Amino acid sequence: MTPFEVGILMTGVLLVLVVFGVRVAFAAAFTGLVGLIVHFSMKMGFERGFFVALKMAGTIPHSKSVTYALSVLPTFILIGFLAFYAGFTKQLFEAAKRWLGWLPGGMAVGTVFSTAGFAAVSGASVATAAVFARVAIPEMLAAGYSKRLSAAVVAAGGTLASLIPPSAILVIYAILVEQSVGKLLIAGFLPGVFSALIYVGIIVAVSAWRGDAPAVKGFTWAERLESVPGTLPIVAVVAIIFCSFFFGLATPTEAGSLGAFVVLVVAFAKGMKVKQLGQALHETARLTVMIFTLIWGVLVYVRFLGFAGLPDAFREFIVGLEFSPWIVMICILLAYAVLGMFMDAIGMLILTLPVVYPAVIALNGGEGVSAADSAFGMSGEACAIWFGILVVKMAELCLITPPIGLNCFVVSGVRPDIPVQEVFRGCIPFFVADVLTIAGLLAFPSIITLLPSLMG
Repeated sequence: MTPFEVGILMTGVLLVLVVFGVRVAFAAAFTGLVGLIVHFSMKMGFERGFFVALKMAGTIPHSKSVTYALSVLPTFILIGFLAFYAGFTKQLFEAAKRWLGWLPGGMAVGTVFSTAGFAAVSGASVATAAVFARVAIPEMLAAGYSKRLSAAVVAAGGTLASLIPPSAILVIYAILVEQSVGKLLIAGFLPGVFSALIYVGIIVAVSAWRGDAPAVKGFTWAERLESVPGTLPIVAVVAIIFCSFFFGLATPTEAGSLGAFVVLVVAFAKGMKVKQLGQALHETARLTVMIFTLIWGVLVYVRFLGFAGLPDAFREFIVGLEFSPWIVMICILLAYAVLGMFMDAIGMLILTLPVVYPAVIALNGGEGVSAADSAFGMSGEACAIWFGILVVKMAELCLITPPIGLNCFVVSGVRPDIPVQEVFRGCIPFFVADVLTIAGLLAFPSIITLLPSLMG
């Protein structure tokens, strides 16, 4: 059996384990370790090969944990939990309701913008959906909105956290493909706003047509202005993080730490208790450990893939296809849509990028290609950023599509009176909105590449 055949076999084993419910981190670590043992045993005998494989797999957690870029993850996660315990979500939603409630479906529109605002400090889609399921859904139901729309707008609005910086999943992508964390995070800003605006357009159109989301009127200008100060901490954190990246004033880790400090000071000023701080730190540690464990397990598998030669084989296969590069790109994105039906977003990206990313870069013309000579009309670095945003947007799409649709399950879990089937049905217009967003990002790549190109 050749190394390539071993790679194919172990990939099949991995997929079977995942389908049967084994956690991606443990399934990947197991198949990667077994693959390494088989590979080295074929070369140097079982006894020696076993210990070489074991030693190699054992060094990966430490070598990857000490990567400086990874230190940004806990700071971004901490910002989100501190903002939640400080009560920023209620203030954001109240301000959005007062300023936008007069529109058809105005409270739903306000929910989209308030989830986008919270996404700018949380970076976690599931957390955003869970928080606003508690804050926004009761308000919308009290205003006469249908359960289907109320739940769906929260589930869909939560997905914006994957794009709008700071985004944990974009940080992971940047680390895996060895691109600038700052540029990837900045690149997600305009697509995130673009996606939110398309959501708003869909909400207004559907609400005006169905009439099941009445406008909320009666707020005076004085009441609207009174709601503005409560949003200023969020604005301050967004400004700190964005300006730090864009102008090169700080590294992502430094910007995340400063943002966490600002939120902590404001949270204590608003009366956050030491017990709540402990809860925020505990939740941050739990989520960070989960993500790190996933990275460790999958990277054992990725190391095995390199020895098996699968990334090189897939790259040659993609480049050799007699189709337009644009057709191939669309097929890759469709494959992500299918894969996302059965896997969580982070696991999906970590498993596939070591194989798919080199193929996409090769399809464009290579790492050092100029925009003039490339297939997609952009340099190698710009292509890496563009593809990253597209893949993360596909991951967002999978958060509201069955059978996994994690955000839909989270919303239904927080609100047991709303069946998950209703949430999925309500998300159909938002699925259409996401398809339109992806089409727009494919047709106009500058939406993604403009801000990173202006950075130093």
